[in-house]
Amino acid sequence: MTASRAFLLFGTEEQEPEARRLEAGRFSAELVGGNLRTIRFSGKEVLRAISFLVRDRDWGTCEAVVGDLAIEEEEAAAIVRYNARFQAPDGAILGCRATIEVFPDTLNFDARFTPDRDFETARAGFAILHPIVGVAGRPITVEHGDGSIERSVFPDLIEPWQPFKDIAAITHEIMPGVEAECRMAGDVFEMEDQRNWTDGSYKTYVRPLALPWPYVLKAGDTVHQAIRLSIRQIGAATPKVEQTPSRIEVSLRRDQGTLSAIGIGLRPDEVSDELLDAGLIRELGAGHLICHFDPDAGHGAAALRHFRQMADASGAAVTLECFVPCRRPVDEELSDIARMVRASGLKLASLAVSPSVDRHSTPPGSVWPACPPLEDVYAAAQGAFPGVPLGGGMFSYFTELNRKRAPADRLSYVTHCTNPIVHAADDLSVMQTFEALRYVTRSVRAIYGDKPYRIGPSTIAMRQNPYGSRTKDNPLGKRIAMANRDPRHNALFGAAWTLAYAATVVEAQPEVLTLSTLAGQFGLVAGPGEPVKEGHPRPLFHVLRWLAELSGGRRIAVDTPAPDRVVGLGTASGRATLLFANLTSEPQELVLTEGGADGCRLTELDEAWLRAGGKTPEARAHKGEKFVLSAYAVVRIDIP
Repeated sequence: MTASRAFLLFGTEEQEPEARRLEAGRFSAELVGGNLRTIRFSGKEVLRAISFLVRDRDWGTCEAVVGDLAIEEEEAAAIVRYNARFQAPDGAILGCRATIEVFPDTLNFDARFTPDRDFETARAGFAILHPIVGVAGRPITVEHGDGSIERSVFPDLIEPWQPFKDIAAITHEIMPGVEAECRMAGDVFEMEDQRNWTDGSYKTYVRPLALPWPYVLKAGDTVHQAIRLSIRQIGAATPKVEQTPSRIEVSLRRDQGTLSAIGIGLRPDEVSDELLDAGLIRELGAGHLICHFDPDAGHGAAALRHFRQMADASGAAVTLECFVPCRRPVDEELSDIARMVRASGLKLASLAVSPSVDRHSTPPGSVWPACPPLEDVYAAAQGAFPGVPLGGGMFSYFTELNRKRAPADRLSYVTHCTNPIVHAADDLSVMQTFEALRYVTRSVRAIYGDKPYRIGPSTIAMRQNPYGSRTKDNPLGKRIAMANRDPRHNALFGAAWTLAYAATVVEAQPEVLTLSTLAGQFGLVAGPGEPVKEGHPRPLFHVLRWLAELSGGRRIAVDTPAPDRVVGLGTASGRATLLFANLTSEPQELVLTEGGADGCRLTELDEAWLRAGGKTPEARAHKGEKFVLSAYAVVRIDIP
């Protein structure tokens, strides 16, 4: 049976909800699953989204089942009405009646919602997303609930806490002479800097996080919320928004530092698979093994002996990513772990430690859990492992590092991970996380200066959920926020995402970058029913192998006018090697404006390659300076 295009691109046959374009005059928006996305005025993005969302007690998204959808469209208006049902894990239903009105200079979104029985939720209501590109660092006017006015700016570096609270309306300039006011009603709204989680947005949402959660919506009680977006012209005629040319002209800048070493994560719960696949580490050329060790999960001497076997088989340096329970004096706990490490024969190139309680997020307004000071934890680690370089930070996400900043004077390096599906899991939102990832690395550098910096393991699927009791199971291979398995990891989308991640963080020059584990659902090897044959390397393996080959090389910075469509990186050592990824489902044409690419060798990870079996890709001669990248393709260009 021939694999479908969707399966090769995304690893799943699941179709994303169809987008319906709504227009009235110069206003436009996409209606997707009952919510609004990509709201534009005269072609300029005003808001990234207005969504009515329901979260369960663990911050998982309760999917909307939309019915009775009616759309009326005229030249000067578009009106949408529908009913939606949201089901909690315990079966409780929240019913919602929504109305959307789009006029030439105004957009209204109104929701009335009622639970059939007591409904436990972490949040239920509207979320408004302001974009970050062209907005970060720009002026904002906030009207508070008491009518007072605050004039400030959207944060440039990422704010750990809410930059604005008690919000009734937000006004910002969307282009010279044109303002947008977003007014909210029906609850108390506040803003968080959603770039903390690599979302490409600032999010304004209902119910302050300082209030208790989860909370209960009472059976039969109806809640009414409303959003009104208005456009005001305060200058001359509205300027036209320049469109990015369909052809992407790429320019290169040489001698821009070096590329990161590539790491691979190891997990004790995947011992048998990892032993089978140990040879892939050498084949890939990974320089580091990031070995996850958690005494609270029952990890002990057997896990350490396994890590030693993997280190012996691969020749890679070992970092022990070690949680410290902190139930006894930390020097005793770490000394016990050090004795087990010595007994196993495992040689550590570095050690990263984190108190176990820091695996869970402490949101604004919550009480921080009891924990020894990080200075004491780090001192105990240095005492138990003398001479071993010590890393600290967070094994979860930048959010937690931003909110609980590690004292860096004792550390050899700082570390954290990221995850792109904390809040949304659609294809566009996942690829838009790279807009925010640039600010994550900038913010880390602003906090820690030139301290050595390591990132990962970071994968599309969520390794752990700091915001609830568990990650979400995904046996059907759908696009689910906070899922511990994501089908796109296995397909071309995952390969493009992996290269785009490396290309986005390269300016911060992390010394080690880890974007997969070896085995399992976060790993390099295909399981049954995937785009490549079971037991063979997934597409992202080849991307990581290329990155490992280029690590340590003199970097070529790749500049593109459309980083939302194509990103790249490269090195120059004798010859120049460039890697590019298409972040979209449409073909993209590249032109290397420097010239010199004629007569290069071209290697492609694309739909045709995957349809032919996805084996080790082969280079072919290429003439000319134009290159066409098909949907979610990754290409390698070797220039003599």
